[in-house]
Amino acid sequence: MSIASNHSIPDRLQSPLQRRLKSWEMLLLLVAIAIFIANSFASPYFLDAWNLSDATFNFTEKAMIAFAMALLIISGEIDLSVASIIALASTAMGAAVQIGADTPTLIIVGLAVGLAAGAFNGFLVTGLGLPSIVVTIGTMSLFRGIAYIVLGDQAYRGYPASFAYFGQGYFYWVFSFELVLFAMLAILYGILLHKTNFGRAVFAIGNNATGALFSGIRVNRVKFSLFLLTGLMSGVAAICLTSRLGSTRPSIALGWELEVVTMVVLGGVNILGGSGSIPGVVIAAFVMGLVTFGLGLLNVPGIVMSIVIGLLLISVIALPRLWAKMRRKS
Repeated sequence: MSIASNHSIPDRLQSPLQRRLKSWEMLLLLVAIAIFIANSFASPYFLDAWNLSDATFNFTEKAMIAFAMALLIISGEIDLSVASIIALASTAMGAAVQIGADTPTLIIVGLAVGLAAGAFNGFLVTGLGLPSIVVTIGTMSLFRGIAYIVLGDQAYRGYPASFAYFGQGYFYWVFSFELVLFAMLAILYGILLHKTNFGRAVFAIGNNATGALFSGIRVNRVKFSLFLLTGLMSGVAAICLTSRLGSTRPSIALGWELEVVTMVVLGGVNILGGSGSIPGVVIAAFVMGLVTFGLGLLNVPGIVMSIVIGLLLISVIALPRLWAKMRRKS
């Protein structure tokens, strides 16, 4: 049968431009543009430059974790303890402030706690062979439980004035430090996943861990590194969020694990592993940021935003399967 008689040209025979135009990332970009236009009509305050700058705070901290989480999910694993790592790291920084720690020390404490938590998760998964979803559900309760034991219903305050820059400072005009850091991390993780041997190993492991092992890839070492990266990015997010809020409570970042996973899956990363892209996660971050900021301008309650995020997660997992079934029937 000739190509002309087919309903569509197979993906492998299409040009790179055709494949890009039909990609999930392009669809997401169109959705982001549509949401932007809808928000501009829904609220007269939306197009203000400073309001748009403030909108980036709705996603930058979560997106920093999402970059590392994307690699972890592509490899076939997951970490549901990221929000609790933020709580633990923030609590450790708050405790350090109480004994007179300065800003550089606080940064070291936040990053070290994130790395230690990631290493603990990685050891349980790669060292003991436990399922990552079970391990990180357990450490999700463990890490936040420690924060509640230390703080109870109290809060840590008194952070140095210089520490506020990471969550409240602006690099240039309306471009916040967090937005610039987000852009730099997006480039870094894009190169890491799509242009390096490490990234190719991540894809290979996600598609067939046994085959990757027999091809010479040190599967457990790569996965352990990914848990370390996820913990480290949770530490970075803890620094930015604590700096922005100016205080630490044990409930900090509560529920963020759902939003981070939603951002990753919405960006086109296969929840079962093996495929995905950093550009997709970047666009998904903007989509979720625009949605939550637009709803906020309309005074929509937080519980409704949680419902929207839950529906997004269900939809992006279910729709591709439904679409595949419809194509098989047609």
